[in-house]
Formats: sequence, C-alpha cells, structure tokens
Amino acid sequence: MTVSIIMPVYNSSSYLKEAIDSVLSQSFSDWELVVVDDFSTDRSYRLACEYVKKDERVKCVRLRSNSGAAVARNRGIKEATGRFIAFLDADDLWLPNKLEKQLKFMQENQVPFSYAEYEKVDGFGNFFGYVGVPERVSYHELLKTCYIGCLTAMYDTHYFGKVYMPEVRKRQDFALWLKLLKKVDYAYGIEESLAQYRVHNSSMSSNKIKSSTYTWRVYRDVEKLSFIKSCYCFSHYAIRGVLRKNFPKLAKMLGVMH
Repeated sequence: MTVSIIMPVYNSSSYLKEAIDSVLSQSFSDWELVVVDDFSTDRSYRLACEYVKKDERVKCVRLRSNSGAAVARNRGIKEATGRFIAFLDADDLWLPNKLEKQLKFMQENQVPFSYAEYEKVDGFGNFFGYVGVPERVSYHELLKTCYIGCLTAMYDTHYFGKVYMPEVRKRQDFALWLKLLKKVDYAYGIEESLAQYRVHNSSMSSNKIKSSTYTWRVYRDVEKLSFIKSCYCFSHYAIRGVLRKNFPKLAKMLGVMH
C-alpha cells in the first residue's frame, strides 16, 4: 500500500531540507519520495541527492532543462510505483500523522480521492492562519472555488490509474483535480489540518494576479468551457476569493468559507 509522494523542486535549497524531513518524520512509513529537480541553479539537486544516500525510499531525478511544475510533477508520477499518489512542494510541510490519518480515512470510507485542511505559515515557519475545507466537493463546485490544496491531495491509482497534470505553466494542480472529478462524483475532505503551506509575502499580490489569469486559462483552454460558462465560473471564483480573504465571517454565513 505504498504512497508515492511527488515533490517538484526548483531553486528551493532554503526550504527543501525541512520539506523532506517532514516526509521522513511520517508515522506511516510505507512511502517513496520522488524528488524531481527542475534544473535548479542552486544547491537543491545536491541536497536531494544527499537524502538518496541516507534513505532508500527517496529517489531523485533531474530534468535536462527548466520545464515548469507540471512537467516536473508528471515526471514524478511516471516514476512512481506506489498505489497512492500524493503531492508536496519543496517549501511546504506535512504534519507527522498526515499520511497515516489520510490513508485511514480513505480506506475506511472507500474514498479514491481526498484532501484536507492545512495551516498557513510564513517564511520562518510561524503560523498565521489555516484553510478549512468542505466535507466533499464535486466537479461543478470545484469550478467555482478550488478548495483542494495540492499539499493535501491524494488519489488512488487502483481506481483512477495514473492520471497526469495538464501541462500548463500554472494551476495544473487545479486542472488535475477537475480531471479526476470527471471520473468520480466527489472528492472528500478531512476536516483537520494535516499540512503547512508556506506563504511568501513578497510575492502574494503578483501570485494572485497570475493565479487568476491561469484559472481563466484552465476554464477556456483545458476544460473547453464556453465563454459564458467561463465568465460564470470565474465570477464565482473572484467574488468568493475576495469574501474568503477580506470578509471571512460573511463568507461563512453565505456558505463559501470553510
């Protein structure tokens, strides 16, 4: 029942050790970590290779050119040998019981696709908030708001087979969740924080603009939604985003805050 953890890396030497250590510290031990270095120019690849020497469960491959997170993650999925596929970026962290609790939840409830709540931390690892999740989400609900954090998502290849991310530069994880939800009615959430998402304050504003642009591209280029349908979904995405960030109490009353 091995879990294959896919970790794309690009110039992440400042945080990579913490991310890998959070995998090594898992209470569930039947996993493999596939680190895919996206042609880093810092020490990231060398750091990952040091872990390969220390623990046979850690694998490391290096792309021949900088190709983006989608290509890196897909290479990791290709190399994966485990039944379950999970994702962790090189600057994020898992809490020690993440895999154990998530696998138990999936097995006991016969769930092929799951996600969980997670905490938000700053560049120094200081907690400043958390992101909640709904009990379940469908394809059409996810189009309006992506509740699934990549660092908590896990899917069962016995149900889906290996499913790869569309190779768009950003929001490829969102596009993968939509692809999976075309094959199953719902993804199910664990209402407990199991991971820590690192927020880099210096890039938050620009990331939101880029995220919005690529969300639109997922609607139009990947999902092939009509212009009207795309506008409908994007309006929900934008309004809910503003409400959840700036008016959380109102958002909770309206049912768009989790």
